Amino acid sequence: MFYHNGWGVPQDFGRAREWYEKSAAQGNTDAQTGLGWIYQNGQGVPQDYGKARELYEKAAMQGNAYAQNNLGLLYDSGWGISQDLSRAREWYEKAATQGNADAQRNLGLLYLNGRGVSQDYVRAREWFEKAAAQGNADAQLKVGWLYHNGYGVSLDYNRAREWYEKAAAQGNADAQTNMGWLYQYGQGVPQDYARAREWYQKAAAQGHQLAIDKLKELQ
Repeated sequence: MFYHNGWGVPQDFGRAREWYEKSAAQGNTDAQTGLGWIYQNGQGVPQDYGKARELYEKAAMQGNAYAQNNLGLLYDSGWGISQDLSRAREWYEKAATQGNADAQRNLGLLYLNGRGVSQDYVRAREWFEKAAAQGNADAQLKVGWLYHNGYGVSLDYNRAREWYEKAAAQGNADAQTNMGWLYQYGQGVPQDYARAREWYQKAAAQGHQLAIDKLKELQ
């Protein structure tokens, strides 16, 4: 873990792999998951989705929520395996019910977009809210977006702004852009082009194209 993330030591994926392998061989599910992540992303080893899946499966079958979410992501994306949204949902659900915020967000996305399940904005919001309450910025953005558009909830610009602000404060460029939008058009806040410009500038600094375009409108 320390070599993988560079905590207190120079980041060294090779050394991280060595230690993960020793611990994974002893059945440590966190090590199996970490090793799977290294193979999934090709960190110090050739990228190998098949190897990643094998390692995730070992950990996931033992109840490791991170491995369950990552295994769901492989099925969701079709990385190194035939895409199977039903299997993705099953693994996301296992992790989400253990409180894994990424899995809760990913499960919300399936319901939001009707991928492998019937589109259901209410179910999407429920899962997004669970992840958002744990500080997941993308889930906070999505809850705000649902309130902004009145999908699965009554349209409420004030609630949208509250959630956008939480995500924007974490640097989420989409949320920063949406904050600019609220101020530009006076949705739930007094119309304020200066505040709109400030938010668009934050997102534009991260290369967000819509924010860049909106700044041009305000010139």
